[in-house]
Amino acid sequence: MTPFLTLQGRRALITGGTSGAGAATVALFQALGAEVLTTARKKPADFSGAAFVEADLTTVTGVQTVVDAVDRTFGGLDILVNMLGGSSAPSGGYAALDDAEWEKEMNLNFFPAVRLDRALIPAMIAQGRGVVIHVTSIQGRLPLPEATTAYAAAKAALNTYSKSISKEVSPKGVRVVRVSPGWIAAPGENGLALRIASQAGIGYDAAVQVIMDSLGGIPLGRPAAPEEVADLIAFLASDRAASITGSEHIIDGGTVPVA
Repeated sequence: MTPFLTLQGRRALITGGTSGAGAATVALFQALGAEVLTTARKKPADFSGAAFVEADLTTVTGVQTVVDAVDRTFGGLDILVNMLGGSSAPSGGYAALDDAEWEKEMNLNFFPAVRLDRALIPAMIAQGRGVVIHVTSIQGRLPLPEATTAYAAAKAALNTYSKSISKEVSPKGVRVVRVSPGWIAAPGENGLALRIASQAGIGYDAAVQVIMDSLGGIPLGRPAAPEEVADLIAFLASDRAASITGSEHIIDGGTVPVA
């Protein structure tokens, strides 16, 4: 009997695959039979399994390093999962964001996907098939102005860009979809919640509630687990989702009031 979900024999590049939802996605893709290459600035000491290339994707040179590694490792690509993202911007609202901060956020959350797509999609078109998944964020539509304005704007730009290229390349055999997570945290291990608990002198569960309140509440009552995000990405990358393209798939426990 054919399994419900398989990625057997598919060649996949997953950026940001050494921690959190990225690491969960790498592990699941491998379990489903895919050949996986992932990348980060530094290889963790305990990393094993997937092929790995050290590269700084916030730079043009780093992107080219990864593109070259794809060619050496696979000679082509079937699935590209652009997961890299994050924010180090200071709190303080828009006035705290100078040009350097804006450039950092765009170089981390927007340009790596644009550059990798530009380099790798043409070969997918030439082979007549491929899947590109852009991992964005609900903050593209639900920003937190105190600290995430630049991050949210970069993810909103990624959303619009992704929708646009889906119209261009889907007729050529390449599906393009977006996965927009809300808050992702492994139970009992979220760094932000741990910091809030320590600074405020409260328990971990109370700190989790503080974060959920700042988001306007999560109807499900908890953040998404990294493995749940990985499950959604794997489904969208598989042939089970063969007619899905150009769409955004929110996984946020109901945080966004209207999808």
